[in-house]
Amino acid sequence: MNDSQKKVLNALEAQCAKREYCTSDILRKAVMRCEGDAEAAAEIVESLKADRFVDDVRYASAFAREKASLTGWGPVKIRFALRAKRISDTDIDAALSEIDASSASDRMERLLRSKWKTLQGDGQARLKLLKFALTRGYEYSAVESVVDRITRDGQS
Repeated sequence: MNDSQKKVLNALEAQCAKREYCTSDILRKAVMRCEGDAEAAAEIVESLKADRFVDDVRYASAFAREKASLTGWGPVKIRFALRAKRISDTDIDAALSEIDASSASDRMERLLRSKWKTLQGDGQARLKLLKFALTRGYEYSAVESVVDRITRDGQS
């Protein structure tokens, strides 16, 4: 590794020490800093991975936990976002398995109840509530019974 690569490596190590990055994100940063030299960037990324500055499993787990608990995303949306970052399906499955299913379900129901309040009186409220839940990344099979319960409770 030459001096300019070592400088890039040190800068990226400092960034990785502050927050998690996945391989594809750090590779993009390395290519930019290496002025388009993909071979040098790949060598830097391999060094970062070897020293565990970059770990896709760790990144996927942190990403899934954050998006599920703070942002309220469902597993479908999390899976698509991680695939866009070129995380392997095995790593995605491992990350999604770490999400507490009961708290995620409670969060989904709270989101839907909150949305339901804004839709009352709308003739297509049930459809809009289903669509809202699906765009948040929840599976239809998990959403349908909750939406039915909310709309039934809200009509009485």
